[in-house]
Amino acid sequence: MAMRTKITGRTKLTGLLGRPVEHSISPLMHNEAFSSLGLDYAYLCFDIGEKELPAAVEALKVLGARGWNCTWPDKNEMALLCDHLSQAAEIIGAVNTVVNDSGVLTGHITDGTGYMMAVKDAGYDISGKKMTILGTGGAATAIIVQAALDGAAEVAVFCRKSSRFYQRTVEIVRRLNEETACCVRLVASDGDYEEDRLKEEIATSYLLVNGTSVGMAPDTERCLIHDPGVFHKDLVVSDIIYNPRRTALLKMAEKAGCPIFNGLYMLLYQGAEAFTLWTGKKMPVEEIKEKYFSAV
Repeated sequence: MAMRTKITGRTKLTGLLGRPVEHSISPLMHNEAFSSLGLDYAYLCFDIGEKELPAAVEALKVLGARGWNCTWPDKNEMALLCDHLSQAAEIIGAVNTVVNDSGVLTGHITDGTGYMMAVKDAGYDISGKKMTILGTGGAATAIIVQAALDGAAEVAVFCRKSSRFYQRTVEIVRRLNEETACCVRLVASDGDYEEDRLKEEIATSYLLVNGTSVGMAPDTERCLIHDPGVFHKDLVVSDIIYNPRRTALLKMAEKAGCPIFNGLYMLLYQGAEAFTLWTGKKMPVEEIKEKYFSAV
């Protein structure tokens, strides 16, 4: 067992900004990793909403914090407060990880990177293949962008025209088609996703991702796909939800003979990417995984 992190006069501050944050597992995993590697860092949570964010960021700069994570509702506002943005963060217009270099802030979005690392952890590779994703919220958009940047050949994105993210998604899809070699296609509907279009896109897909909260506890019986006939033997099915560990979608896919995995390790690996950005070291993910995470 790693020793408890000791605070010294040289301890570098990292943390999480958002509202609410008291449920977060991030302090456990980061402080455990710092201690395991003997790094003089500490990670704390700060309950900060959008209105307080500019003042909080200025304070963290004055205090010399090494960096921080942002969660809802601060990701979009944080992007406006950074001096520089990674390519993915700039395309999305959102930031979940900030690196502070002597007052110069660089914003990153590690959600998509974390998901792609989780895909590899599960034993799969999306490079040169097609992915179909349901939804265009924050996490889904990060996955879409990172998949295109990481070499996916094609991404079919299902979205409702009534979504508040619709216009943002249209622009992101346009940029990805212009700036990457990936063919990104938006399949927009006025209501529920059309079963015929789902079957058509999924039939040629290597990976299907539910990027929405549909099926999350407590509404665990909900599922965006109603016809198990859309699944095929060469399809990998993933859900960004990890509560429950097996959503209705994953149960249906598993019954149809598809390999499945949930979003638990996406959470782990997005944190691991932030850890590396701050420290230059690799998080001991196997140790953290064994202690705080378990997959389906």
